Amino acid sequence: MSATLVAGMTLAEHHALRVRRRAAVMLGLLLALAVVFVADLATGPSGLPWRTVWQGLLAPAQLDEGTRVILWELRLPFALMAVLVGAALGLAGAQMQTVLNNPLASPFTLGLSAASTVGASLAIVTGFTAWGLGPEIALPLCAFGGAAFGALLIHLLALRWGASVNAVVLFGIALMFSFEALLWLLQYLADNALQQIVFWSMGSLGRSTWPKLGVLAVVLVVCALWTQAQAWAMTALRSGEDHARSCGVAVERLRLVSLVRVCLLSGTALAFVGTIGFVGLVGPHIARLALGEDHRFYLPASALAGALMLSCASILSKLVVPGVILPISIVTALVGVPVFMLLVVRHQGGMRA
Repeated sequence: MSATLVAGMTLAEHHALRVRRRAAVMLGLLLALAVVFVADLATGPSGLPWRTVWQGLLAPAQLDEGTRVILWELRLPFALMAVLVGAALGLAGAQMQTVLNNPLASPFTLGLSAASTVGASLAIVTGFTAWGLGPEIALPLCAFGGAAFGALLIHLLALRWGASVNAVVLFGIALMFSFEALLWLLQYLADNALQQIVFWSMGSLGRSTWPKLGVLAVVLVVCALWTQAQAWAMTALRSGEDHARSCGVAVERLRLVSLVRVCLLSGTALAFVGTIGFVGLVGPHIARLALGEDHRFYLPASALAGALMLSCASILSKLVVPGVILPISIVTALVGVPVFMLLVVRHQGGMRA
C-alpha cells in the first residue's frame, strides 16, 4: 500500500504526475498573463491593433512618432505597473495568509493600505516636498512610510507581547479602522487638497514611470527569491505551528521575516499607485484552489494570479466608460468582491462533497 497507489502507480510516479500538473497550471497562468498583457497594451482611448502592438514591441523604430509615444511612454509603463503591483500584492497576501493562518489576511484588510493612504494624504495636506526633492518623491516616500509604520505596529504586537495569531489579525483590523478614521479627519480638514486625497485613495496606474517600475521590479525580484527560499518552511507551517516546530522551523522568526517582506512589497507597490484592494486577498485564494498548499508552487502562482487579476482590472477600467479611465481600485472592488464570494462558495461546496 505504501509503495503502490490505487491507480496502479508508484508513489514516485504519482508525485511526479502531481508536479507536472502543477507546472502545467503555472504555465497556463503565465500564458494567460501574457495574452492579457498584450490586450492591455492594445486597449485605450486610441485603440491599437494587436498586430501594431506586437510590431511596436519588437521593432519600435518602425512605428510613427505618435504611435511610438503612446505605446512606449504611456501604455507600456501602465500595463507593466499593473503586472508588477498585482504580483507584489498577490505575493504579499499569500505570505500574510500563511504566517497568520487566516484566509482573510491581506495588506488591505490588515490596514497597511489605509496606513499608506494616510501617509500620502499627510504629504498632500502639509505640502511636504521631501526637503526640496519635490512632490513626486515626497508622495510615494510618505506613502511607504505610512505602510511601514502600520507594519511596525503589527510587528511590535507579534514580537514584544507574544500575541496570538488571532490577536494579531484583530489588531490589524482595528488598525485599519483607526487609519480610516485618520483619513476621514484629513479629508475633513483639507480644503484645496481634498480632491488630491480622494484621487489617491481610489488608486491609479497613471502615475507609472520607468524609474518607478525599476524600483518596484527590484523589490519584487528580491522578495520573491527570498520568499521562495523559505517555501518549505511555509508549507510546514500550514500544517500547524506544532508540526512546523517539530520539523525544525523557527516559527516566530519566520513570521517576523515574512511580515517584513509584506511591508516591503505592499509599501513599495502602494506608494506608486495609491490604494488598491482585494488583489492581495483574492489572488492567493485563486492560487490555493488551483495548486493547493505546496508553497513551491503556491507562492509564485499567487504572484501570477495577482498580476493577472490587476491586468484584467486595468483593461476593464478603460472599457467601462468609453474615453475615460476609471480609478483602478473601483474596478478591483467591483470585480474582486463577487469573485471572492464565488471562490468561498465553491470552496465550501468542495468541503461538503
